[in-house]
Amino acid sequence: MSACKVLFLGVLRHRVRLRLCSRNVTTWSPVGAAFNAKAAKRLDLYQQNVGLFGVPELKSTEGFEVVQKKALQETECLVEKACSTPPGRVTVETFDKLSDSLCRVADLADFIKVAHPDPQYREAAEKTCIKIGTTVEKLNTNVDLCKSLKNLLDNEEVLAKLDPETRRVAELFMFDFEISGIHLDEKQRKEAVNLNVQLLDLNNRFLMGCHTPNRIERRVLPNHLHQHFASEGKYIQIAGLHADSPDDLVREVAYRIFLYPNSEMLRTLEELLSCRNKLAKLVGYESYSHRALKGAMAKSPDVVMNFLQLLTDKLKDRTAKDLEMMKDMKTKLNPMNPDLMPWDHPYLSGVIRAERFNIEPSLYSPYFSLGACMEGLNNLFTQLFGVSLMAEQPSAGEVWNDDVRKLAVVHETEGLLGYIYCDFFYRQDKPHQDCHFTIRGGRQLDDGQYQLPVVVLMLNLPHPTHSAPSLLTPAMMENLFHEMGHAMHSMLARTHYQHVTGTRCATDFAEVPSVLMEYFATDYRVISQFARHYQTGQPLPESMVARLCESKKVCGAADTQLQVFYAALDQVYHGKPQNHSTTDILIDMQQKYYGLPYVPNTAWQLRFSHLVGYGAKYYSYLMSRAVASMVWRQCFHKDPLNREMGERYRREMLAHGGGKEPMLMVEGMLQRTPSINDFVDALVSDLDPNFETFIMDSEG
Repeated sequence: MSACKVLFLGVLRHRVRLRLCSRNVTTWSPVGAAFNAKAAKRLDLYQQNVGLFGVPELKSTEGFEVVQKKALQETECLVEKACSTPPGRVTVETFDKLSDSLCRVADLADFIKVAHPDPQYREAAEKTCIKIGTTVEKLNTNVDLCKSLKNLLDNEEVLAKLDPETRRVAELFMFDFEISGIHLDEKQRKEAVNLNVQLLDLNNRFLMGCHTPNRIERRVLPNHLHQHFASEGKYIQIAGLHADSPDDLVREVAYRIFLYPNSEMLRTLEELLSCRNKLAKLVGYESYSHRALKGAMAKSPDVVMNFLQLLTDKLKDRTAKDLEMMKDMKTKLNPMNPDLMPWDHPYLSGVIRAERFNIEPSLYSPYFSLGACMEGLNNLFTQLFGVSLMAEQPSAGEVWNDDVRKLAVVHETEGLLGYIYCDFFYRQDKPHQDCHFTIRGGRQLDDGQYQLPVVVLMLNLPHPTHSAPSLLTPAMMENLFHEMGHAMHSMLARTHYQHVTGTRCATDFAEVPSVLMEYFATDYRVISQFARHYQTGQPLPESMVARLCESKKVCGAADTQLQVFYAALDQVYHGKPQNHSTTDILIDMQQKYYGLPYVPNTAWQLRFSHLVGYGAKYYSYLMSRAVASMVWRQCFHKDPLNREMGERYRREMLAHGGGKEPMLMVEGMLQRTPSINDFVDALVSDLDPNFETFIMDSEG
């Protein structure tokens, strides 16, 4: 899921959002059949176009300007109200309405500009993003608006009457003001605005550079390698690491050329990090990392680095064994060139897994039709939460592509909880990264109704054919479960304020529900409910599931250590400035936190696109996995379909979004206070082999 800079009112956040016009539900149908067949051709050619996401203005590209103007007019009224209202709960509610008003348009546009197949729609959406972004910058520096919130937070008598969620939301809004420099004098405020503008440009330049291919003259490479790369006249273009290639030389060439340092990109990264540090210092933080971690589970850079160092120490022996195992495999495959290098890690670990456990994806795919997987998710959510996924036919003009399916999420007693739009199938012009977008956040409305959340899940799955449904590899199936974890976080949250709904929470907590879903996706008691061969109806054998689970532990320590290296590098880059180049820092961190050597004349950091969206927060993946592991082992391992535990999970973790301190949610679920050592132990114990698997295989 792409990430962007957090600005005032949460308009530009990691997950994207909007408001839709509500419509009565018409026809619901079982979810499996809706995904196993090709999308039906629309016969209702004369049905009225309802506009994208049911927004009537968006029947054409001109509608973007209309909804944008409406939002800006509404914003003016709400700013006036916020500045004139006596301090109290209504102040926070007005701020949230202001946020929601902007989000309806900004997040719709943010999504459409990357997802719509029509370039005219993408262009119109891009213009709207710029216009709303300009308004946000003005709000960031609106002293009167900030003063109204400060009057509330400085009034202890009023604060004492607020519920914890309202108080936390007020503090989060104030944090958004502070990181934009609202508390500074006029000269410093202008400097903060200029730094923010510079950062937007630097972020875009760095992201573009991250994905720009490198090229080399054809004559430099042996002829037999040309076929592996794209040609451009007398040049060979290399756009990636080719990490899965069985040819050692192809992997090495790709690594050395794709990662060859670009002087302009090196300057861009140095400027980006310097600019972030200046902004953080200007608004009162010790470093950019200190600013980024405020409100997170980890709390501070010291906690993060302690976590990473403890994990490194605990994994040390296992990582060494994994690297030795890979070196042995390389010696076996290529005795003339046995040295283990960074370009070997992904390929050789895969070879060892396949050889040891026979986990060829094509053996599993017939059991994982998309429809069956969706039915499996439906069954799981029904048993855990009393929630069903029901397919609903979109109206004319509601979706951006005919392949998009629409799901209504329905609770057995609460009724309709929200909508999930599923853009699951591969298209050349869509982002090729699986992601979740919050299109509209849930919130309590003035009339007592609840604004239903709406999200989009975007995957890149194979299309069904006339002879077979869409068949998923195990990795695709797990990704589906992962992204659906984000979606259900959005659906099951019931916060009073949209500013903190669902996945709008601390980054190191936001991945917990999605990672937890991966544990469900690899548990045979869950898989056995839906994994059937699409032709014979035979269930997926338990031994195949066991082998799949155990295969992931092969070289798992080395894989985890690689993530530790990335996370540590991210922390150091965003910590106190050092008198070293980004490449020198990379070399140092690679030596301390990884077991394979740095390759001269390479600059891997220039391809580390997560530095933009996850600046100082890349560790979140590891910490979220640690929490998910603890929740799984303590709460679901014994019985993954336990309704009582599912209800507790919703009540303690999913329901609050970002409206509650993340560690308090973890403590509520685990009913104890975990330590950093507990997090580390959870990650390490996940790598322990399950000896029952080997017994099962020998009996089989």
